[in-house]
Amino acid sequence: MTWCRLIQLISESNERRCDSPEALKARKCKEDHVINPGKHPLTYVKNSDLSSDRENVVQLKPQNINITLRVGVPHEFTVEFKRAKGYPIDLYYLMDLSYSMKDDLEQIKTLGQKILKKLRAITDTVRIGFGSFVDKEMLPYVSQVKARRQNPCPNRIDTCQPAFSFKNVLPLTYDAREFEREVSKQNISGNLDAPEAGLDAIMQAAVCKDKIRWGDVTRILVYTSDDTFHMAGDGRLGGVFQPHNGQCHLSDQGSYNGRDYPSVGHVSRVLQDNNIQLIFAVTEDIYPTYKALSALIPQSVVGVLKNDSSNVVDLISDAYGNLSSTLVLEQEGAPKELDVSYGSSCKGNQADIKWKEKGECQGIKHEKVSTTFSVRLNASACLKEPQTFRIKMQGISEEVKITVDTECHCDCGVPEKASKHCNSSGILSCGMCSCDEGYLGQRCECVQQSDADSIANMLASCRPDNSSLVCSGHGTCECGKCVCQGQFSGKFCEWDDNSCEYHNGFLCNGKGRCMCGKCICSNNYTGSSCECSPSQDKCINDKRLCSGQGKCTCNHCQCNPGFKGEHCSAFINDCSVDKTTLIIGISVSGIILIGIIIIIIYRCLLELYDIREYQNFVKAQKQTEWKEVTYMQRHSVLLTTSTDLVL
Repeated sequence: MTWCRLIQLISESNERRCDSPEALKARKCKEDHVINPGKHPLTYVKNSDLSSDRENVVQLKPQNINITLRVGVPHEFTVEFKRAKGYPIDLYYLMDLSYSMKDDLEQIKTLGQKILKKLRAITDTVRIGFGSFVDKEMLPYVSQVKARRQNPCPNRIDTCQPAFSFKNVLPLTYDAREFEREVSKQNISGNLDAPEAGLDAIMQAAVCKDKIRWGDVTRILVYTSDDTFHMAGDGRLGGVFQPHNGQCHLSDQGSYNGRDYPSVGHVSRVLQDNNIQLIFAVTEDIYPTYKALSALIPQSVVGVLKNDSSNVVDLISDAYGNLSSTLVLEQEGAPKELDVSYGSSCKGNQADIKWKEKGECQGIKHEKVSTTFSVRLNASACLKEPQTFRIKMQGISEEVKITVDTECHCDCGVPEKASKHCNSSGILSCGMCSCDEGYLGQRCECVQQSDADSIANMLASCRPDNSSLVCSGHGTCECGKCVCQGQFSGKFCEWDDNSCEYHNGFLCNGKGRCMCGKCICSNNYTGSSCECSPSQDKCINDKRLCSGQGKCTCNHCQCNPGFKGEHCSAFINDCSVDKTTLIIGISVSGIILIGIIIIIIYRCLLELYDIREYQNFVKAQKQTEWKEVTYMQRHSVLLTTSTDLVL
């Protein structure tokens, strides 16, 4: 976009000075009056190369940039991502210890080495930890009968530990034997209702970074359960009204029992803030519930757990593969005046031409060299001061820091005070007037009115009639004249200069400009949408225009009577025309005649059918009368005979 500082445009609205160089040139703005700010400067503050070096891992490039935008003019740059080879993994195993998970606990006690071995196929640096949960230690979740409180097992044969909300049994460690040793000490528990305190446990495992000992690595939280979960508000059933504050509430012994259950949205936000990827390993009957939950939590997947958790190792491996094969790039904290959109180049394909709210690639393997995302920034308004926001890849802690500023002024030279072009009552800068206090108008030609009658009279001159909007609602009334906005023009801004015909997807075919609803064509183009090219190359045959038997219109020949063809080179034989006309006439007449004969035959058959039906009706009627007479005669004889007998 460029700016025209031509003084002759001072009668137009200021916003019409900002347009493409071609549009300004068409409006007689000469090249020396066009101010073009050129390309927007983009400075790389930090642009380190991608690296898998353990001492300096870089998975996202660039890391820090500064950019200056002009309003309404988008600017694009690229962001590269490459997952570091052998990047360390922290895996925290979070297990439901309600009574129905009894056989699962027995399996987990021996799986520490197997889990580490599976993950070490991806990276040789893995830590593993363990936590467990049941439910809040109050009614109606847990029985308060002393004996049941101490041993919540549903039968007297088993021994269970008292219920609890969450316990950090083992912080993250490299030692698989320690994992198995601590898990072996665990015992099953129990509660009264079906849902568990799963969201409580996820929240504490995420926010208690020091107690869990999360590292600045790939963070995975494995959640296993065979039942559903309590949500925000459920705590009121037990008299817990204080909402969760997203803070760590673990005691020194690693247990938690406090506020209301967190909401799904709160848990999702905390997991994203802490770059934790979540794997739900749940039984088949509750799989749909957790599938729906996973859809609300970015960087989470769901796998079906066998009833005894015997497949948990393969499930974790497969789920991690699915997580790592999906890349999602998104912004965080961008100002409202800035639109951020993404295009992606996945698997070596060309960049996605559809700009989206997030950059996303799926099916990316560990050995993928790199993935490139295009980022487009577009400012809709001027920023008061530079703003900083971040672009992040879901599931990793690295980010691209972007500081953006807007350029909302043009270098038009020294402003001219008390300019004659502004009636000596304003400052001329960039071809437009900034009026002194008390003056109005594009040229500061009006004294600002304060009384109501003067203002009403001024506004009346900007309406075609008393019932209309001022300047048709598309401009402002200044000094009794309409100053139109955007693409509107006319005395009352009644014309939409974008309402002309389109051709080939462009207004006025891109070969003219729209004024008062009509295309004003340029470069000798003609037609209602400037669709007719001035070129005549398609009309020329043997160096003659339309073979001398027609005229060239829109670069196509319109032939004189008696001639046809692309270049009017073929002669139409009158005899053949008459013969064709005769054949067509006879054919049409024959069809009409056959149709008439068919209609006559149909009417005759219909008439015969009606006559036959009528005769049948008359015959039936006569038979009915004869039967009635016979009946009456018989009835009379019987009646006479009966009378004689009585006498």
